[in-house]
Amino acid sequence: MTRSCGRLRKGAVTAAAVGILAVPVGGGTAFGAPLPTPTTSTEQPSPSPAATDDFETLTPAVKQQVDDAVQKVMAEANIPGVTVGIWTPDQGTHVKSFGVADKSDGRKMSPDLFTRIGSETKTFTVTALLKLVDEGKVNLDDTIDQYVDDVPNGDKITLRQLAGMRSGLFNYSEDPDFFKALTSDPESPFTPQQLLAYSFKHPVLFAPGAEFYYCNTNLILLGLVVEQAGDQPLNDYIEENILDPAGMDDTIFPTDATFPDPHAQGYTNQTADGKVADSAGWDPSWAWAAGAMISTLEDLRLWAPTVATGVLPDGTTLISPATQKQRLTTPPTTIPGAGYGLGIFNVQGWIGHNGSLPGYESLTIYLPSARAGIVVLLNTDINYKNTEPSTLLGDAITKIVSPQHVFNLPAQNAAH
Repeated sequence: MTRSCGRLRKGAVTAAAVGILAVPVGGGTAFGAPLPTPTTSTEQPSPSPAATDDFETLTPAVKQQVDDAVQKVMAEANIPGVTVGIWTPDQGTHVKSFGVADKSDGRKMSPDLFTRIGSETKTFTVTALLKLVDEGKVNLDDTIDQYVDDVPNGDKITLRQLAGMRSGLFNYSEDPDFFKALTSDPESPFTPQQLLAYSFKHPVLFAPGAEFYYCNTNLILLGLVVEQAGDQPLNDYIEENILDPAGMDDTIFPTDATFPDPHAQGYTNQTADGKVADSAGWDPSWAWAAGAMISTLEDLRLWAPTVATGVLPDGTTLISPATQKQRLTTPPTTIPGAGYGLGIFNVQGWIGHNGSLPGYESLTIYLPSARAGIVVLLNTDINYKNTEPSTLLGDAITKIVSPQHVFNLPAQNAAH
């Protein structure tokens, strides 16, 4: 768990934790009219009679409390713009945008904006891997050396350990030379092989499976596995096998720096001189399978229950129940109350992932007991008191709508 792709050089296994790239990698935006709740599968268990106890009815008073809490966090953490979406099957919906999408012209945040989602990309890459597992083309207990040469400990590290952040490999985005290369020319592309080289020059940190350590290197390797076993580029495999079936028409795995309009400007201090810079034009290839994707509020609304249940919006199966069960086995991490499974976390019952790429952060989570989804999108990744702004917002919102299930990721330093 870390920052989405997260903060550069700070590994993120923690504070944002669960999903951040660490130097660059994350997302954010806003809403207007309520959106319909996703169709639930007939295979998905109905909520228990006590399910309503897990989530507050979204009355006008509760919605106002959410709005007030969001604006308080924005003021404290100096967040330019935020979009929040909350959906339940029978206790209401709330979608609203706050602040500005671009400080230079005062353009308002709105729910229709495209955004960079950073480490939420990991959920798509791992879903692609799990589809290949279901097809019998890979096995989670295969070692990575069967697919990629010259990986340190490659004959011992399994695909399961890579997806679960327990490989022991060094996180390339914490390498000083990588940070220098990225920040000196953030619009230049990187290849997966270049990213791996930054990692592989470092010794392994621990034996495979011995510890949890959020590491973007793991996902670059899994992206290469998907390409080899799926026999097509990663972006094409994800589009054809995940995005199209899920009806996520506005979600993109970019192959360059192109950013569809309309989108918010992103603001980051992950720069060579530490000064705040605009980052919308930065090339996300440095995050590739770990954090390069672009999406929208509406598409992430669809993705929240899909990734958490393995069931598509039309009720058909995306991932088999047996494989999804393995994904949702979330052993403890270094963060109290937070477990991490295969490319997904469970924080106090909320299942999903966060994302952080320079200038953008996102949070997409689902509470199965209430069948409730929350998406938070914002146009900055600048920490406040060593905590991701998306985490601050997730905490503030869930304290109101699900007080028994608060999305609380305490700030702490990375373990390595």
